Amino acid sequence: MSAPRRPPRRPVDGVLLLDKPTGLTSNAALQKARWLLNAAKAGHTGTLDPLATGLLPLCFGEATKFAGELLDADKAYRATIRLGITTDTADAEGQVLETRPVQTGRDQLEAALVRFRGEIEQVPPMHSALKRDGKPLYEYARQGIEVERQPRRVTIHALDLLSFDGELAVVDVACSKGTYVRTLAADLGAVLECGAHLAALRRTRIGGLRVENAVTLEAFEALALEARDRCLAPPDTLVADLPVARLTAAESARVLHGQGVRWEGNAGDRWRYYGADGTFIGLGELSADGWLNPRRLIAASTTPR
Repeated sequence: MSAPRRPPRRPVDGVLLLDKPTGLTSNAALQKARWLLNAAKAGHTGTLDPLATGLLPLCFGEATKFAGELLDADKAYRATIRLGITTDTADAEGQVLETRPVQTGRDQLEAALVRFRGEIEQVPPMHSALKRDGKPLYEYARQGIEVERQPRRVTIHALDLLSFDGELAVVDVACSKGTYVRTLAADLGAVLECGAHLAALRRTRIGGLRVENAVTLEAFEALALEARDRCLAPPDTLVADLPVARLTAAESARVLHGQGVRWEGNAGDRWRYYGADGTFIGLGELSADGWLNPRRLIAASTTPR
């Protein structure tokens, strides 16, 4: 007797704040959550390395229209850095290149960390998804080819040492987009002249979203379908840092027909549209001549504010 057929995928709109386990790719986590929700459409807001754990916002349905909003957001991590061992990937998954004795005290480590706070330059690692001539750098690295990479300016907003046992340093990092924490670990090892690599990484924050509000995949799977739905945050969670534009019924109608409304503010500013009944409509951008024009709208407004 054949197994019962799975019901057709259903429309699901919202954001799941997932606490990703180690060893799982971001796409595998997304597909697992999509299967558990039986969702028709899904996407994520940027990948998290398989080695890393922590916050991974997953988008479903109308929320996928705003998935790119978090790509430019600042992020925060808790990183465990192993001094004395250098690897070819700058993390624990790579091959060991060199082992050196560690003669660093806590005061020396604190002094070295000061050099990495603020605006710094990083050379992207070869084992990364950045592309060169249409091919990811990690594909060159797997072939033993190293290509020249231009340094990029990033900002380390905070870099705090939590613990140090002589070899393992645990630090909290708050940084701008494009920051490679494993490069930070390797560069720290170079400054200390003993080498280092990233032993473990946990993402704790993206913009205003925090891992404390996330659910593990195991806990999510243990729930009934209705309870899983209740775990989803509304689509406007992804744009919560933008100012609110509360529209009248007439203005809402204009926006939903792709037309702008008169608004005050600075040209280029983006706003969250909310309809007369308090539901989220989408995003608008203010033009130089004072029109707040729709840029991304959702098909069904379901988020009262």
